Amino acid sequence: MHDLSPLVAIVSGAARGIGAAEARALIEAGAYVVLGDLVDDSGAHLADELNAERGTSCARYVHLDVTQSADWLEAVRVAEDTFGSLTTLVNNAGVSGRHGVEATSEAEWHRVIDTDLMSAWLGMKACIPAIRRAGGGAIVNTSSVYGLVASGAAAAYHAAKGGILMLSRAAAVEYAPEGIRVNCIHPGLIETAMTETLPRPWYDAILRQTPMGRAARAEEVAKAVRFLVSDEASFITGTGLVIDGGWTAT
Repeated sequence: MHDLSPLVAIVSGAARGIGAAEARALIEAGAYVVLGDLVDDSGAHLADELNAERGTSCARYVHLDVTQSADWLEAVRVAEDTFGSLTTLVNNAGVSGRHGVEATSEAEWHRVIDTDLMSAWLGMKACIPAIRRAGGGAIVNTSSVYGLVASGAAAAYHAAKGGILMLSRAAAVEYAPEGIRVNCIHPGLIETAMTETLPRPWYDAILRQTPMGRAARAEEVAKAVRFLVSDEASFITGTGLVIDGGWTAT
């Protein structure tokens, strides 16, 4: 396991699912983490649990609406005040959208784009000055396999996740001279509460098309993120790591 003891991270959408697994994976490797989410009870409980497991104050929960710049700035303040610096950002929070171009309402378009894409920009905009103050660090944004391939539906979701890839590449080029690496991940089918709400025929079809024959565990995504923010990935920036069991290779 990579030693992340110097790192202080903000993880959005960290109360449950992939975000919770990412926060846990970073803390298990020695990092300090600010967990941000809208689900306050679950987030605070997870922070208490992580602190108890490590026997020290390594996690702090903050209410974070990722579409609000003021919430992001408050999360940065908490990170620096509590742990002394901020070196790492994991933009995980997101929502799904399943309608096609004509069936997508303006309200749904804005909800998906704001939560999935604009939030990544707001998070970087708020966190990069602090990461710069810390002498550099790493950012991981969460795209999707739907940021690489189209399904014929989910128009807003495809637009948002495709945008995250190019936003990450643009930021990687802009901030590489300052020692700030920016990458993104493209998860496929993952076992989370969100995927449990998907239409079963769609879920089963994706599963049949996945060469490894199963969905990923949230912990498997978290380990990939842990690698990307570690020094083991010190020359990796501007890339998108596909975590899909071979689905996009078929």
